[in-house]
Amino acid sequence: MITEVQTHPVLFTQGAIEELKRIAASKESTDQVLRVGVKGGGCSGMTYVLEYDTKSDTDYQFEVDGLQVIINPAHEIYLMGMEVAFEGGLNSRGFTFKNPNASSTCGCGTSFAV
Repeated sequence: MITEVQTHPVLFTQGAIEELKRIAASKESTDQVLRVGVKGGGCSGMTYVLEYDTKSDTDYQFEVDGLQVIINPAHEIYLMGMEVAFEGGLNSRGFTFKNPNASSTCGCGTSFAV
C-alpha cells in the first residue's frame, strides 16, 4: 500500500506564525490570506513576497498551525524548503528567509539569485 505524504513548500518558525497571526488579527479584511512568493527585483535578482492577498483559482493553498497560506505553483521551484522566521530583537526586527534554493543572497536578506 502506497500512501502519499503531503509536504508544504514553505516552513514557518513558531515566531513567524505568531507574528503573522497578530498581523492577520489587525486586518479589517478577512477574505485575504497570506501569500508567499517571489518577484523580479532587488539587488540579487529576485525578491521575496510575504503579504496578505486574495486567493486566485490557480493558487496552491495550505495551512500551517491555523494560518492559511497561498502560493503560486510557478513559485514553488524557487521557494521549496524555505524557512520563514521572525526576529523580534531591537537590532534585527522583521521576517528572515532561509532559502536552500538561493545560490546567493543580498546583504539585507530580502533578495536572492538562483
